[in-house]
Amino acid sequence: MFNMIEILDKAKILVEALHYIKKFYGKTLIIKYGGSAMKNPKLKKSFVEDIVFMNLVGIKSIIIHGGGFEINKMLQKLDIKPKFFNGFRITDKETMEIVEMVLAGKINKSIVNDIQTQGIDAIGICGKDGNLLDTEKKIVDGKDLGYVGEVVNVNVKFLKGIIMNSIIPIIAPIGKDTLGNTYNINADDVALAISKALHAEKLIYLTDVLGVLRDVKDETSLITEMEVNEALNYIKKGIITDGMIPKVKSSIEAINSGVKAVHIIDGRIEHSLLLEVFTPHGVGTMFKKSD
Repeated sequence: MFNMIEILDKAKILVEALHYIKKFYGKTLIIKYGGSAMKNPKLKKSFVEDIVFMNLVGIKSIIIHGGGFEINKMLQKLDIKPKFFNGFRITDKETMEIVEMVLAGKINKSIVNDIQTQGIDAIGICGKDGNLLDTEKKIVDGKDLGYVGEVVNVNVKFLKGIIMNSIIPIIAPIGKDTLGNTYNINADDVALAISKALHAEKLIYLTDVLGVLRDVKDETSLITEMEVNEALNYIKKGIITDGMIPKVKSSIEAINSGVKAVHIIDGRIEHSLLLEVFTPHGVGTMFKKSD
């Protein structure tokens, strides 16, 4: 015998989601996909289901993925020791070939396949395709890291042509310069550049943290929403520290460049995308423009 209370509760959830479906219908969301959400089979499945759901209710998603863990696995197989400087992978020509093979090949096409098995059209590309990402060599603190790049221009027309046909672009963070040299780009930076170029409705970073905490030792101190000015103040006060600072600064840059909202959410939670986009409470930290 069915439980009427459970059925009514489900109906309330659907009605609650309707408000957000209306709000974001036809809008573009940029999603940086990485961390545990890419490694754990159950989390991968829930991520794909979230993307499919958003597509079916008229939300346009653009996915930029990382994959450092897979690159390291391949380098280990080839007996090549990875090297890093200030969090950036030092990328010589040999390593660049492996990075491109893993990111633009194995990982990219795997994500495309996962989505298309759910009956939704997706296309796997990197920044070299359609001249999507014009790239220049990136120098970090005066150090040349080899074939590590930064985005200087996004081919908006090419990208819009894809999403206007209800196809989900899956983008590997690889670009090229005017001479045809290939570069490895930080996936967060690609997501930021694309969200700014498109003036996206939302930029969402899937991470392995709850969001921004007032006290890093207290998971109940999650800050669910903050304005740009507050975020800057938290950095000055030392509340936001270490590895969270670059993500928060990227969030601030995106908001100041016309992105409506930026979210840092915990990809270790099943259906974290749906919970963040379609419920009033969300599961992470949302940044918005200061009033």
